[in-house]
Amino acid sequence: MAKSSLIAKASNKLRAIPAVEKVLQSLGELSLPRQAVVAIVRRELGLLRKERKIPDFETVVERIRGALQTLRADRIQPVINGTGILVHTNFGRAPLGPAVLETLEIVGSNYNNLEYDLSTGERGGRATYLENNLALLCGAEAATVVNNCAAALVLILRHLAVPPRNEVIISRGELVQIGGGFRIPEILEASGARLREVGTTNKTSLADYSKAINKSTALILKVHRSNFFMGGFVDSPSTEEIAQVARKHRLPFAEDLGSGAMIATEQIAGIEHEPTPAEALKRGVDVVSFSGDKLLGGPQAGVIAGKAKIVAALKKEPFFRALRCDKLILAALQTTIDVYLAGGAEAEIPVVQMLRTPKEDLARRAELIIEQLKDVPVQISVGTGKSQIGGGTLPRSVLASVTLDIAPKSMRLPDFGKRLRDGRPPLIGMISGGRFKIDLRTVFPRQDPELVEAIRMALEERPKYPSNQRLKE
Repeated sequence: MAKSSLIAKASNKLRAIPAVEKVLQSLGELSLPRQAVVAIVRRELGLLRKERKIPDFETVVERIRGALQTLRADRIQPVINGTGILVHTNFGRAPLGPAVLETLEIVGSNYNNLEYDLSTGERGGRATYLENNLALLCGAEAATVVNNCAAALVLILRHLAVPPRNEVIISRGELVQIGGGFRIPEILEASGARLREVGTTNKTSLADYSKAINKSTALILKVHRSNFFMGGFVDSPSTEEIAQVARKHRLPFAEDLGSGAMIATEQIAGIEHEPTPAEALKRGVDVVSFSGDKLLGGPQAGVIAGKAKIVAALKKEPFFRALRCDKLILAALQTTIDVYLAGGAEAEIPVVQMLRTPKEDLARRAELIIEQLKDVPVQISVGTGKSQIGGGTLPRSVLASVTLDIAPKSMRLPDFGKRLRDGRPPLIGMISGGRFKIDLRTVFPRQDPELVEAIRMALEERPKYPSNQRLKE
């Protein structure tokens, strides 16, 4: 083929690529910033220019629509959690209660006294009120807050494990892996500490701790097995026994609790006991760390509580500034702690409410939802479920729950699930036993109307393009 013919053919292919403005007009309203939409359109058209086969205009627009849908889906937005996992890490962990949301609106929309002393009219301490009440709730001499529990642990180790005394004694049975592939040993080593592992995976004795202590030992660390359990031929010394060894050798004793429970979890049917910060400190631990957004039910934060001398020293660490929380986190956590101190956790902390919701209440809601969907072409019934706590806490505990068991008549279950995820708000459930299941324990009653509408919309016959976004060639 002549060179001129090849050039002409390439030019024709390039002319077949639609212009950016023409595509933008065909996309219609997309509820995304125009600059973001233009960038996606240009990217996709650029990729098309590199392909040999140029699709027709409708296919081009459909492809770009898919890319924009992926971008829109990545935006942080509310979802309906039908998985039955209460503290779902992928869904932002603990949802916040109305009192906290009210505080965020008031504090976020105004200036505030974050570091201003209203009594003296001078610069003040950051989070003084919160730290005071946290210490009260934890039964501690003092407390402070950083941006998450891993940061709390790193800060503790950076201060207490300083060369040449930078060795941290920890049981091999507590070298756990947390979410996202992060491992406790890696977090400890990132702080500059050196690990001194003692015992075996399943058995660690008090003598193992005593024998490991030497002139390089900085502290003894205990990590609560909050996201797994060990059974069978296992044994480990009590917190009180380890505390005695630490005191004998004048070593600090720290414990990472992870979950941050502030209620007697064992009083709820199906739930085992989760140690609280107050219990750990009473048993001889010098300083504890735990998460704010798990069983505590607040925002993401890492709480440190314990001996006043240790907490004060941690706050003077230069690294502390890099880990501190902003005004919104501090305000949200402050209100959460106030709710606990006022005795209102069961009524105002969503995670606590979900833990205590009777199965009978869920069953009544399920029947009402099914009644509202009786005209929809779908098989739907009330099923039984087992809700989990999630968030790497209480791994053996399950809560008897109620599910909506759905069998669409006109589509496959994975396609039905995809349509629910594409909704606004997205609804996420699970496929089990040939049914699509929605666990109502983690669906707020106020979301029931949205849930009904989401199921209706997912089952509707749809045109290739929504009516408000038809192509305009």
